[in-house]
Amino acid sequence: MTKSNNLNQDKNKSKSQKESQWYMFCSTGCGFCKKAEPVIEELNKSGKYPEILKLDLVEGDNQKLANELKKEYNVQCGTPWFINAETGKGICGFREKDVVEKWLNGEDIPTPPRPKGPIPKPPFHDASEEEVNKWKEDYGKWLEENSHLPKTQTADEILTRPRPKSDPPKPPTPNSNDEQLNKWVKEYDKWKDENTHLPNLQPGNVLVNRFKQQGQGPQGLQGPQGPQGLRGQPQSMAPNQEARFQRLEQKMDKLIKHLGVK
Repeated sequence: MTKSNNLNQDKNKSKSQKESQWYMFCSTGCGFCKKAEPVIEELNKSGKYPEILKLDLVEGDNQKLANELKKEYNVQCGTPWFINAETGKGICGFREKDVVEKWLNGEDIPTPPRPKGPIPKPPFHDASEEEVNKWKEDYGKWLEENSHLPKTQTADEILTRPRPKSDPPKPPTPNSNDEQLNKWVKEYDKWKDENTHLPNLQPGNVLVNRFKQQGQGPQGLQGPQGPQGLRGQPQSMAPNQEARFQRLEQKMDKLIKHLGVK
């Protein structure tokens, strides 16, 4: 599939809908977006396909365009999101090169199967036999209801993974002051010391300092409530702040999912 050369003129990418209708919407700090970048670069350099334009949602015009396309084609997707603005055909999430090529060739890419409900929360480390058996029963029902999902794990496979002894303390809110951050660090470090069997846990001050080094110290933490999913009441927030919160949210969600905690 080819496009006329006038679609590949060198223009400002925030207005790139005039030069190409093939987009990959991405966001700062999105790991799967980073993973997709070399795939996109390779395909663009091949000259076999129309150019895929990388549009960062930190730019207001790109955010507006993404929202318009989602509304037009009734799509709900985070990042990365591949979309042909002319046809509405797209890919939600990261896919390997061969799948992206199929999309560029005009094929419909089926949406990956999704679970019908959340996975039952695994029992804590050192949970009683009764609690473990109850979870196995609930998880067994979930497996039956989600037999359409590929590569699901057995209950025993999940139970062999390290599990926390308790829920970690909730992350501090974005507008937390130093006193509140210090309190959270103490609570988190206490929890970490009680869970030394868990791999790759970093001290609380390392997590907080890393956040501050990104330019979001206590006085700069303005925005939606909470890095655990940004579920609070929204406040005004600049695009670069939103991207940084997305990055923190992804890191905290990764930790929480690793621990099997909601």
